[in-house]
Amino acid sequence: MKLQLDKALSLVALGVLGVLNSAHAAPVYEIVNIDSYELQGTLKDTRNGYALGVNANDELVGISKGKKKLSSSDVEGGVIDVADGIAPEETITYSIDKVIIANNFAFVAAQNGAAGAWLPTFDSINGTTPPSDTAVINSVDTFYYGINDAGIKVGSMTAPEKKIENTSTADKADDYWYYRDYEFRGVAKSGSTEIPLVPPYTQFVNADKTKTVELGGWSAATAINNNNLVAGYASTAISKYGSDRVNYCLGTDNTLPLDVCVQREQYPNSTGTRNIQYQTRAYVWQIDNDVATGTELPLGLTPATDNTLTFTAQALGLNDNGVVVGRSHVYRNNDTDKLRQDAAYWSKDTEGKYQYHWIPMGDSVSSSIAYDINDSGILVGSYRSYIQGYLRDKFFYFDTNQADATVVTPNDFAATTSDLSSKPKSINNKGQVVGYIETTYDKEKPRPKAGFLYEKSTGEFNNLNKLLTCESKGYEKASDGSWARHQVEVQDGSGKVLQYNADILVVEGTSINEEGTIVGTAFIRKPSYQFDKDGNIVIGENGLPLFELSGSGEPVTAYIPRMVVLKPASSGEACTVEDDTDTGNYERQGAATLAWLFALPLVWFRRRIR
Repeated sequence: MKLQLDKALSLVALGVLGVLNSAHAAPVYEIVNIDSYELQGTLKDTRNGYALGVNANDELVGISKGKKKLSSSDVEGGVIDVADGIAPEETITYSIDKVIIANNFAFVAAQNGAAGAWLPTFDSINGTTPPSDTAVINSVDTFYYGINDAGIKVGSMTAPEKKIENTSTADKADDYWYYRDYEFRGVAKSGSTEIPLVPPYTQFVNADKTKTVELGGWSAATAINNNNLVAGYASTAISKYGSDRVNYCLGTDNTLPLDVCVQREQYPNSTGTRNIQYQTRAYVWQIDNDVATGTELPLGLTPATDNTLTFTAQALGLNDNGVVVGRSHVYRNNDTDKLRQDAAYWSKDTEGKYQYHWIPMGDSVSSSIAYDINDSGILVGSYRSYIQGYLRDKFFYFDTNQADATVVTPNDFAATTSDLSSKPKSINNKGQVVGYIETTYDKEKPRPKAGFLYEKSTGEFNNLNKLLTCESKGYEKASDGSWARHQVEVQDGSGKVLQYNADILVVEGTSINEEGTIVGTAFIRKPSYQFDKDGNIVIGENGLPLFELSGSGEPVTAYIPRMVVLKPASSGEACTVEDDTDTGNYERQGAATLAWLFALPLVWFRRRIR
């Protein structure tokens, strides 16, 4: 059963009638980037790994995030494998008087990768060095978000650090001020050739046109199709308040060098907002012979000439026909009292110009967003609305080729639309959709999430974890044919050998290709190290680190994210062993929502301090 939007919101009050068991008709999947019950899912000396795009050749792109404070070489000459447990993440703070340290690293992986099957391999952009290289301080953050069948990868990057002497007579933290030419910029990489995707607005010119300030602007690339058309967004003008702040930097009250003052204004403040912001528009770049030509896509409204608001539109996905999807500010039904950010798509008219198309949303919907579209014109996205008194995100699809089409909300695990939040991230030409969905109905507690697979042709909606083979969930088979969770052994600083249950939980599907290969994020279980009051790892008498222990002497474990690759299994069945991960003396941590990860698919800014 599928419900149109208005019907879905009215029927949900009927409640959940029961969980449907439709997994029997869905394919069985196995996780293929496992080595001895360990996911090979992030770069060395980083904590977290995420796979974000996969092409038809089983090549993927992703991001490692969170450089470890403790590297292998820091402990006993590298004798200890710090990957055995959860090492602390290096604290990254950004300030004009502190060295800029990168915390995000792009990687690639492939079924037939030169370094090994599905092994994350660092890919340098803009001069970045791998996180395991401690010989240099890398200041460039890099991100990959998409890859086409020709292997062209797209994402974004920051500029490298620059510095000038700190001439301040007051107390100062360093002898230099630190800044960079831009905060993030779209990039495409074809082979070894990097193609910057420069936004149209990068310079500020004051009112009397006597002074020019290099701001850098911002841009990002979110997806690329097989015709080398790149989707993303870019700065087209500066905001009113941002203009005021740049004028302050040009004024006599400013005592900092101009570039340093501008950098300070571009860093997020204590509330996470930036003083310098930009008018941002959905954008596409056509790449031909390693040259990118950009085109601005129309906003969903026409601002009045005296309007000082900052409007935003973003392109987040596209198909091989050049139809682009994303979101834009819009006045719903041309009512200026109903300014919203809603899902949209852009397609070319008969004259070859892109036209904006609003995806109709009812008054009960506060916002919506479109993430992807297949070559048949089926768009997937999510809308946000109150369901049973709580704000929820619901997965929808929309047929862009159908006249007077309406948003359709598939059922998930129940006979009617539930109040489980869900978001799709990718749809292939077979109509298979992957994303994430909440898995529990408790309204007063954080809800755990799981990756899902939706088959549009049949209406089947499945928790990906219910489709996995037992080996892919951390189980091993005994000689009598029974299944039990694999026991991971680690040696403690006290000399004891500790054990804990292996556990792999797929929490999000982010991309699916035509053969059904799914990439995304999984949580794996790891024991937590002990740390002293200064945040240093505690080493035992035998030179090994000590682990946190529960009252019964078991290692305290936590979940950390890793890149995951799922492929349809050639043999075997979906695991039916009863899940026992919630039993025993284990403290479950780190399994918080991944919703932040894609709220703005390209904006992964770390908190920075002035």
